[in-house]
Amino acid sequence: MASLTLAKTRIILRKTLAKGREMDLKPLSVIVLDAGGHVMGFEREDGASPGRFGVAQGKAYGSVMLGIGGTAQMARAETQAYFLTAVNGVFGGKVVPVPGGILLKDKRGTVIGAVGVTGDTSENDAIAGLAGIEAAGLVGEA
Repeated sequence: MASLTLAKTRIILRKTLAKGREMDLKPLSVIVLDAGGHVMGFEREDGASPGRFGVAQGKAYGSVMLGIGGTAQMARAETQAYFLTAVNGVFGGKVVPVPGGILLKDKRGTVIGAVGVTGDTSENDAIAGLAGIEAAGLVGEA
């Protein structure tokens, strides 16, 4: 079973930002959380707004705490808004249920954390994050 190490975290951060530059995205911020929702690493590009830490963390936190990626969270919010309202009550308003929150798994499918990316469109955020996850030899569920 793969575990989330600092070395893998650094790869995810670096390669996510590199993918953003390759795609000519707006300045990104990216966070990596372990399976308990604790921060393993965070980077905010020059020019990214200072509030992006909270948005990135909320995207990743919802993914790891609910066990589903941001795209599935958004779909659930659209069909069952009461559920996400309740979840945010339970988690102190920390969940941001949109794409860019990516559940992080090892190759066997075990959840080992989550990645949150913010700064461009939510869909582009997810593309960049998935590239970082793949570069680290892990699997992402956006």
